[in-house]
Amino acid sequence: MNYPLFIARKIYNGGDKTRKVSKPAIRIATVGVAIGLAVMIVSVCVVLGFKHSIRDKVVGFGSHITVANFLTLQGYEQHPIQMNDSLIKVLKAVPSVKHVQRYAYTQGILKTDDDFLGVVLKGVGADFDSTFIHDNMVEGSLPRFSDTENQQKLVISKTIADKLNLKVRQRIFAYFINDQGVRTRKFTVAGVYATNMKQFDAQICFTDLYTASKLNGWESDQYSGAELQVYDFSQLNPISLNVLNKVKNTVDHYGETYSSENIIEQNPQIFSWLDLMDMNVWIILALMIAVAGVTMISGLLIIILERTKMIGILKALGSRNRQIRHIFLWFATFIIGRGLLVGNIIGLGFIFLQKWTGVIKLDPQTYYVSTVPVEVNLPLIVVLNLATLLVCVAVLIAPSYLISHIHPAKSMHYE
Repeated sequence: MNYPLFIARKIYNGGDKTRKVSKPAIRIATVGVAIGLAVMIVSVCVVLGFKHSIRDKVVGFGSHITVANFLTLQGYEQHPIQMNDSLIKVLKAVPSVKHVQRYAYTQGILKTDDDFLGVVLKGVGADFDSTFIHDNMVEGSLPRFSDTENQQKLVISKTIADKLNLKVRQRIFAYFINDQGVRTRKFTVAGVYATNMKQFDAQICFTDLYTASKLNGWESDQYSGAELQVYDFSQLNPISLNVLNKVKNTVDHYGETYSSENIIEQNPQIFSWLDLMDMNVWIILALMIAVAGVTMISGLLIIILERTKMIGILKALGSRNRQIRHIFLWFATFIIGRGLLVGNIIGLGFIFLQKWTGVIKLDPQTYYVSTVPVEVNLPLIVVLNLATLLVCVAVLIAPSYLISHIHPAKSMHYE
């Protein structure tokens, strides 16, 4: 039988009537641990949800990895690159690559009777992964995009629709200016999407890959490039390096040079901003663990001082200082355990409430999302619980040595 654990359990379960001073201290310590853990769980889940929501939106407009003309990746102008079926097969064969699709960009002007707006048309084909845009559609529907014909369909953002006062099924003229002169196309608005990413919503429209490529005056096998999606974002860097090794310094039939970039390299400001959130989380975790540790130290000291007579009796009966320290450490562990239980209930309760109801709203123009996003990561929550338990117990080891200064003869005086 574990002697310290047995005594600690007896004190914890049956000593409430004799604890007049330590009872409030125990409650305060329990509340400190519970609030600290709840805040840590909420902070981690909210930051993870926010980071992944923004990351998925940036990736949704492009891809994890882009293979394109070297000149395109180094500047802002679109230069064509040959994307035949053999190259697509090579890219699909790269380990951990989930999906490959061709794309083409072209710039134009949308004009109504009252206004006009410069936009960027992204041409996509039948292989387009429409999951992201489909999930963000607010009106109309996505057409079946083609790489062999012009269907004259256009998907625009709500931002563009509001600026030009456009509705679904409305016809609109688009003008394109390049080396071949001015070209005019008439499109029908098939759908309207809204992602709240201002820099993308303000200019990106979707149309057929065939249309965008022909408007640029390119050959039938020339496109802006290919977009690759990977299975695991955490492995993006090694996968993108593998893709780069496959295509770098390779020249196509038209003398253009291939290269590649991943989404982090294309949007360094956004991902640097998201990485700064990790520092905020670490600060919050440190502060909350410190709060829990301080309240536990205070509670333990009060408990030890109130149990001076009991400590003296145990010493007189032959208990060693180490055993008595272990009794109070076990006692503190029970308090921490209750605090962790309450903290998990509060933290996870708030997270699931927000996840299911979206009760806390945000300004999408500022935060890119309309509600506070949350993501439940159970392994990380388990780690938070274990870390809180271990740190709180560790900081109590030094205060527990106060027991060695308690003398049996002085502590067991008659009252």
